[in-house]
Amino acid sequence: MKRFLLSILSATIILLKQNSNARILHPPEERAWNAQWISVPGITGNEYGIYYFRKSIQLANKPASFIINVSADNRYKLYVNGTLVSLGPARGDTFYWNYETVDLAPYLTAGKNTVAALVWNEAQYRPEAQISVRTAFIIQGNTTTEEILNTNNTWKSTQDKGYQPIWGYFAASTGEMVDMNKSIMNWYSPNFDDTTWPNAANLFGGQLKGQWDGFGWQLVHSSIPQRELIYERIPTIRKATGMDVPPTFPGNKAPLTIPANTTVTVLLDQTHLTNAYPTINFSGGKDAGISLSYAESLFDSLSKYNMRKGNRNDVEGKDFSGRKDSLISNGSTAQSYTTLNFRTFRYIRLIIHTQNEPLVINDLYGTFTGYPFKQSAVFNTDNKEIKQILDIGWRTARLNAFETYTDCPYYEQLQYIGDTRIQAMISYYYSGDDRLARNAINLMDHSRLAEGVTQSRYPTHDTQIISTFSLWYIGMLHDYWMYRGDSTFIKDKLDGERAVLKFFSQYQQADGSLKNTPYWTFVDWASGKNWDVGSPPKGTDGSSAIIDLQLLWAYQWAAAMEAKMGLPDYAALYNRQAAKLKQTIQRKYWAPAKMLYADTKDKDHFSQHANSLAILTGMVKNADLTALSKKLLADTSLTQCTIYFKYYLHQALVKGGLGNDYMNWLGIWRDNIKMGLTTWAEYSDLKYSRSDCHAWGSSPNIEFFRTVLGIDSYAPGFSKIKIEPRLGTLTKAGGEIPHPNGKVTVSYVLENNRWKIRISLPRHTSGVFVWESKTYILKGGENVMVI
Repeated sequence: MKRFLLSILSATIILLKQNSNARILHPPEERAWNAQWISVPGITGNEYGIYYFRKSIQLANKPASFIINVSADNRYKLYVNGTLVSLGPARGDTFYWNYETVDLAPYLTAGKNTVAALVWNEAQYRPEAQISVRTAFIIQGNTTTEEILNTNNTWKSTQDKGYQPIWGYFAASTGEMVDMNKSIMNWYSPNFDDTTWPNAANLFGGQLKGQWDGFGWQLVHSSIPQRELIYERIPTIRKATGMDVPPTFPGNKAPLTIPANTTVTVLLDQTHLTNAYPTINFSGGKDAGISLSYAESLFDSLSKYNMRKGNRNDVEGKDFSGRKDSLISNGSTAQSYTTLNFRTFRYIRLIIHTQNEPLVINDLYGTFTGYPFKQSAVFNTDNKEIKQILDIGWRTARLNAFETYTDCPYYEQLQYIGDTRIQAMISYYYSGDDRLARNAINLMDHSRLAEGVTQSRYPTHDTQIISTFSLWYIGMLHDYWMYRGDSTFIKDKLDGERAVLKFFSQYQQADGSLKNTPYWTFVDWASGKNWDVGSPPKGTDGSSAIIDLQLLWAYQWAAAMEAKMGLPDYAALYNRQAAKLKQTIQRKYWAPAKMLYADTKDKDHFSQHANSLAILTGMVKNADLTALSKKLLADTSLTQCTIYFKYYLHQALVKGGLGNDYMNWLGIWRDNIKMGLTTWAEYSDLKYSRSDCHAWGSSPNIEFFRTVLGIDSYAPGFSKIKIEPRLGTLTKAGGEIPHPNGKVTVSYVLENNRWKIRISLPRHTSGVFVWESKTYILKGGENVMVI
């Protein structure tokens, strides 16, 4: 029984150790599989349900290696001898259905061993990102030795009838209602008696992608490591009604007894936003009701049309609204519940209503989960504000990265291209781990429709197209090409780049300008005149400067990639298209009287967006760059960029020579901090911002290194490095970032009116150092200078 109570904690520790190096096990060969996809007999496979599968085997000795490949639809948790060893599968689509490879040897012993799996299908309630065929589970042994665990009708199976969905509109997963009177306890324990369970039903054989006709799931090996799991306490109680609750609950593990016929409400505060699997262990309290509700923040007021937020630290006088899981106790000891999917929360509202027996909460804690990024970047400074901004930004980025990047962990959990472009760059600069970015690029490539355009987000079971995001997809390809040392990976994606540009060519007028660009043309959540749900205003001819400028930039990226690793004819074509479009943009949108680019040909709308893109695409002459950049900051009549599009605004201002003022541009981030946010909000309007966690706001985690410390790629693959610091008022700063060949380290110290500068580049990697318009050659290794 003690082992049962500690199983989840021990599983967390073991998985944490297992994932400490973020290692992926690869099968030695891709031989044909002979395992069966299995299910529970008597179900259609398309209904909501939670299912268990078990098999026991005898081993003469503890093996040194025992590798299996495992997958499921929708999701699985795999246990060996009561210990959680794998979660999955990593999300994809039916043409690229992931399986994980797991070495079970650390969890096996001589003698009897039990392998058990929880498989669940949320059916019509499933997350928007979840594509599905039907309920199914598969294990394939990696060699004939491990095939003893191949799934077939020798496995036992059953359905847990204690679960029901709690539906609410979330694109992410639904809530769970679990009646412990009907649920199956301790089902994954080696000592559990499964003799009354029916044998599993064989569906059909597992097929690796391309080895058969495409029916069912086309299996591919997951290219990313499994998510990490880290045990974390919930440290603070903010409010309690119905009884006196010790202030140490649940930060310190200690039993809490709720008397019979009592209703208790407790508001818990993680103190920062997190993604975690909540676990509650409890005893007694026959038919007591327990609910766990989760919220990013509390609300000043709640109504259908008004969900106003104030300072996220405040709880007095606030309303609670959030997704919920509910339980009914069966009265026994050692009951335990962990959510199927993780929950995102800062606040948890725990409500307990007992009947005629007291209920004991033995423990309540969380298990953080996320992609196992390791921070490699270091920014050395005495400025506490910089450190705070970087810490919050990295937390925001981490909470939006698990099996894919996501826009937000609480509401949607969808991998949108516009968000992901920024998130991938954060990964390059902050971690150097590009596997999730490669996975994202692959998925976006798979999402392309026959007409050439990508879907706006992927994976997803409903189609959504933001045509402008297809242009950012080409930007993602270019980013990877410039910052990572693997041009072959991008070369294989050039057909997709060409397809996207061919799609847009169908909507170009004779002068190259786009007319009535189809689908959703989202650019930013800006609130300017005639902006429509994020889409910029169009002129009387159906054109938009902002969208034309995005197309221009895409042509420039595509031409650069085609010239180096594609086809010269495409490079020439895209250069001609870009040249024509530049002339059209200058003629159609430049407003000499205002010395700005207008949003439309009618020249009655102006924005930071259009003029930022004009700078970044080379529309503006060098002599005019600084003046135009200053106007972007000074002219408040311009439609303003929100926190998302400031990524592009700031790059434009840096190109305009204003980079030394970078610290002055961080007002919205300072406002987030003042409002008690521990991650960056989706919108710049913090009172009404829906999501409190959008990684597209984490661009300072790029720019403190690229702009302030000045470290940037100077050639494809980061094969040459440019160092051009813009320190502003800082007199001592330094840091390092990961690089495909090692790391780049810089240090700047002002002493006695002289700058002492140290720059270390990876061996065999050259670069340049730019300081006050002078350029110095850098060699691989240590470079020291005094200026």
